[in-house]
Amino acid sequence: MLSPTQVQSGPPIEPLVRIVTYDPAQWETFIEEWVSSLKTKYHKVLRYTGANDRGIDVAGFADKNYLQGVWDNYQCKHYRDAITPGTAWPEIGKMLWHSFNGEFVPPRAYYFVAPRGTGTTLTQFLTNAPALKAALTEAWPKAVADKITATQSVKLEGKFAEYVGAFDFSIFQPMSPREVIEQHRATPYFIARFGGGLPPRPVVGAPPTDLGEHESVYVARLLAAYADHTKTNVPDLAALKAWKPLEDHFKRQRECFYHAEALRVFVRDKVEPGTFEGLQEEIYHGVADTADSDHADGFERVKAVTQAAQDVPLDAHPLGASALVKDKRGICHQLANEDRLKWTK
Repeated sequence: MLSPTQVQSGPPIEPLVRIVTYDPAQWETFIEEWVSSLKTKYHKVLRYTGANDRGIDVAGFADKNYLQGVWDNYQCKHYRDAITPGTAWPEIGKMLWHSFNGEFVPPRAYYFVAPRGTGTTLTQFLTNAPALKAALTEAWPKAVADKITATQSVKLEGKFAEYVGAFDFSIFQPMSPREVIEQHRATPYFIARFGGGLPPRPVVGAPPTDLGEHESVYVARLLAAYADHTKTNVPDLAALKAWKPLEDHFKRQRECFYHAEALRVFVRDKVEPGTFEGLQEEIYHGVADTADSDHADGFERVKAVTQAAQDVPLDAHPLGASALVKDKRGICHQLANEDRLKWTK
């Protein structure tokens, strides 16, 4: 049976099919997103654009020395068909020539990444370093010499030929588009690019017995609201035992706060940066007028605001389907933690 989304938008497009529709700039951005997610591998990721990129598209730097240190190059090629040797030769030539001239040290690895991958012939060369070197050397006069710079023909002779002869050609490697997509799946950008929605949320456990440091502000504001309601000092949680309804209310609010915190953590690495903060903004603007209105006391304001939060429609927000009642109410206490909502005046 078709889902409502499929009725409206048609069947989902597989990522391997979608990336073929990208233009070259979109493809480089996609690769930059993926490489940037390899946080344990790189200190910094930079994208090089323009005619003078020297054969570098997306570079991942393993240390602070950048092009003079340990780095990897991701050569982005977006063509209708798989990459052929004729496409790869000039790019390899640029890397050899510019590193020979000391403009950068050779990369630790040089990956060819394309939506249709590398063709059979090129893949065979890239997985056999001696064969790759021999094939490039043979093709150099016609396929490489005049395609490295616009100012000169680069001949494979003299010290440059010696440099190429001693160069480690095993750094040049193929990268399959399927492997790229599977690794991109772990980035915060995957859902925005390919859809599919968030995975099921894990069950949120009960709050810990002891209050955490990150709870001090919203808890203090709730206690002030209870004191405003009872017209009695409520200095700590122990004092709430004198008012069972207030004690139960506090337990529910704390459960909601932890539910919202769990949502924040759950989506952190699954959606683009700022998405959860956007959800908080929706809740804030949905309850601000209620918070600013007159209420009998702080406790009544808390109840009115959290009810208003529960009623905020989130259909248009990326996290709308994941935000439950407890999340909406709990976000109010996150906002109180950030000094954006106050229960007493």
